[in-house]
Amino acid sequence: MKIVFFGPPGSGKGTQAKLISESIHISHLSTGDILRQKLEDGDNLSIKLKEIMSSGNLVSDELLNKIITDKLKSKDCVNGFILDGYPRTLTQAKFLISFFNSNNLKLDFIFDFKIDFKIVEDRIILRSQKEKRSDDNIDVIKIRIEKYTAETYPVSQLFAKEFSKIYSILDASQEISKIQKELIKILKKA
Repeated sequence: MKIVFFGPPGSGKGTQAKLISESIHISHLSTGDILRQKLEDGDNLSIKLKEIMSSGNLVSDELLNKIITDKLKSKDCVNGFILDGYPRTLTQAKFLISFFNSNNLKLDFIFDFKIDFKIVEDRIILRSQKEKRSDDNIDVIKIRIEKYTAETYPVSQLFAKEFSKIYSILDASQEISKIQKELIKILKKA
């Protein structure tokens, strides 16, 4: 099963991707987690990534495309995957669609997590306190929401149009268990 999750930072897509990937035994590909792991390497790229991520900016399309396609080609993704946080830009989206077409792959589901941005701010501040993440402060949150609105929201709309039969909107302001039940219900219809 091949799934893409869209939604602003703090919408709960990462939490749901983790829960769903564990329940149906597919890989959870979170660009955020992959990049945070890279930060621990201590090389030049990790230093550059730290600067980019702590300022609220997004990593380049070229770098993310490589990271994602390497993962999609790996044995970890043989049974399927959930893309969480990718594609974020129209360039990445076009690259991903082209990659799928050239490798005879097709997406099974696209979920778009919709939520009020005030709730997002509150959730991320709480997450920051629990997880001690340097990329979760109010100024960075506002930059990330602006970036999402300007860059990623148009991607979700492209996917809504191009893949309307497999595109679903979720109310991400609900409790974790309610969102999970809704996701599982949709997945079981397949």
